[in-house]
Amino acid sequence: MSTPSSGRPSYAAVLRVPYARRTFGAALVARLSYGTVSLSVMLTVTRATGSYAVAGTLMALFGAASVFLSPLRAALVDRRGARRALVPLAGLYAALLTLLAALAWRPGAPVAVLGAVTVAAGACTPPLGPTMRAVWSELLGDGELLRRAYSLDGVAEEVLFVCGPLVVGALVQVMPPAAGVALSALLVGAGTAAFVASPAVARLRPAEVGAEGPGDARRVRGGRAIAQPVAVAAGVGLALGAVELLVMAFADQRHHGGGVVAWVLAALSAGSAVGGLLNGALTGIPARVRLSLSAAALGLVLALAGLAPGLGVFTVVVACAGFFVAPALTTAYLVADESAPPGFRTQAGAWVNTAVNAGGSGGSAAVGALVAHLPLGLCFALSGAVALASVALGLCLGSTGRTHARIPLPETGCP
Repeated sequence: MSTPSSGRPSYAAVLRVPYARRTFGAALVARLSYGTVSLSVMLTVTRATGSYAVAGTLMALFGAASVFLSPLRAALVDRRGARRALVPLAGLYAALLTLLAALAWRPGAPVAVLGAVTVAAGACTPPLGPTMRAVWSELLGDGELLRRAYSLDGVAEEVLFVCGPLVVGALVQVMPPAAGVALSALLVGAGTAAFVASPAVARLRPAEVGAEGPGDARRVRGGRAIAQPVAVAAGVGLALGAVELLVMAFADQRHHGGGVVAWVLAALSAGSAVGGLLNGALTGIPARVRLSLSAAALGLVLALAGLAPGLGVFTVVVACAGFFVAPALTTAYLVADESAPPGFRTQAGAWVNTAVNAGGSGGSAAVGALVAHLPLGLCFALSGAVALASVALGLCLGSTGRTHARIPLPETGCP
């Protein structure tokens, strides 16, 4: 474990740790696949079937398989080790994406076949983000340097999800959309191979079997302790899922063009990136307190967004809301990591990741049903209230977190 001992921790200090640049760079290459795959699959299936409805359905199934099976795949990493688990998962994921690209290169592929391959690919998505965060913990230990690393990781991930669709947009100008799916397969395959080859990844040892017996290795010990970050992450995800549709509704009500939506959401991402970097430099506030403050601030600012009198003020308020997104999510991952015992950190991070993504899907569905029946300002207030409620719930759950109760993970069927 390498931790600089002198001077105030910085982002440069994080990257100077042995193997940090090599490992992080490889992980980012692989994780760029997640920024390119969604749009690529959507465009590919739409072109192959000629149906937006089919494309939307398959994307929903792909996302559900990826999100809800994430803790199970993370459990494989914890129990088998990163190298033994990630290599087959990434290999299957890349192979299935390649098969999907080949099947859909030209229009006319059977919908059932495309659906089966798409869902299977989603089920095999390797948990690269949670694994990289576990690697950070092994490299840096606890403390300010680790918080810097988590902030850097969160901001980099934000950038990947902004750049990924841009890469696909440029690619489809000269090639069929299936080329984007093939590119996603290449990125995850090459990036994962370089990632697991790093000596830093070798430090992630499989979880040890406790004295109670083999079944004990299937539990995230201290499960109550990760309940707070999971609850807050779900609330933040719900709020963010609602915001995307609410921004569209705001632009429509004020008779702005569709291009305005992209700019407002870009302001949200920019605010998140700035907030994430500043969060990494903030010292002296305990992680659980910082988690509650960030999520509460996000909720309050979102509630105010619905009162904006015009587009300019609205964009500024949304950017201010974004300022608290990365700090809330980064701190949720950090608290989960601190609460999980060694050998279970990948699973803890995966539960937070699942909560964010599931919350996002739920937020989009809920606001889609409400926005046609309630005033837009009230919809913004409700989205903010959800984030605030998650803070209260997280505090209630976190107050019992020191009891170290155990929450069993679902069985994977693997020995």
